[in-house]
Amino acid sequence: MRILYIYSELTIKGGADKIIIEKANYFVRHGYEVTIVTESQMGRPLAFPLDPNVRHIDMGLDFNEQYRHGSLRRLWIYLKLMSRYKKRLSAVLRKENADIAITTLGRSIGILPYVNDKSIKIGEAHTTKRNLRSLHMLEYRGGIYKYAARFLRWKMERDISHLKALVLLTPEDANDWSSTVKTHVIPNPVSLIPSISASLKNKQVLMVGRYNDAKGYDYLIDAWEIVHHRHPDWILNVYGSGELYDQVVKWISVKNLEGTIILHEPTSKIMDKYLESSICVLSSRYEGFSLVIVEAMACGVPCVSFDSPHGPRNIIRNGEDGILVEYLNSQALADGICCLIENVDLRKELGSNARKNVIRFSEDVVMKQWDELFKSLTL
Repeated sequence: MRILYIYSELTIKGGADKIIIEKANYFVRHGYEVTIVTESQMGRPLAFPLDPNVRHIDMGLDFNEQYRHGSLRRLWIYLKLMSRYKKRLSAVLRKENADIAITTLGRSIGILPYVNDKSIKIGEAHTTKRNLRSLHMLEYRGGIYKYAARFLRWKMERDISHLKALVLLTPEDANDWSSTVKTHVIPNPVSLIPSISASLKNKQVLMVGRYNDAKGYDYLIDAWEIVHHRHPDWILNVYGSGELYDQVVKWISVKNLEGTIILHEPTSKIMDKYLESSICVLSSRYEGFSLVIVEAMACGVPCVSFDSPHGPRNIIRNGEDGILVEYLNSQALADGICCLIENVDLRKELGSNARKNVIRFSEDVVMKQWDELFKSLTL
């Protein structure tokens, strides 16, 4: 079976980039022919190693060019690039002759459903319906942007309705899409469960995530200020990059937490960092799923997370293998972290249970669901 993935660019160490590459690698190891089509890789290195048997085609369209200009010029450049994108993607689809073409619901969603090739066309969401393509951020700006976001959301839902199926990460998100398209729930897999477990003895807490609005760094820093006052000998290590880096640095400085919150560049050896940690924390405003939680659990590290509307509650079993706290409540987040700092036996119990419970998200379990879906769609 020939699978074709359509994505923007594979340049970010984390999130969807990691999942897409790992799934592509798994598929080719299990007899599929896989091609990943990107639009704007532009010769930059891939974020993670790609199996040499996975073909990668980049269409060489620099969509970042538009951001270097004012509004009118930017719009003209964007429309020009989209015209080229439509022609090139349509040509690739017809040439590749794939059995299944997968859009990750980026720019390709307005093109893929309408290309007359033989492929069965499905969607794969890496975030929730409300937060797709960051349209919620456009809505927050109000005025004409709010109406533009509503139009783009309507158009996106119309395009998605023409797909054969849509794969979501959680039952809640599948329910939100149920009136639009046939939905399937398949969580993200954890590709590696280490042979050893974290000792949970180091006075280190870990946060992994991009510096953006979604990850709630403002809430995290407020929470850590409380934790630091109770336990000044503990350190919070943060691994990430992103547009809000300077703002995060400023928030840390304002609260005089420079010596206790350490910011690190993203790393391809993140599993080693989990194993060095005793607690993992998430302060997200929203999550599509949270690969961070399952990776931490695979290392035997208990997580403390906001009970976000999607994601964490589908992974963490509160009080059994981690702790869920009231949504967007920094005090509750701090209390959850302190609870695990102060109760070593509880920390070890939750970490041990996490390592056992995460098996349901192992690569073999999750990818079998993808295999069954592909076969059911092509029968």
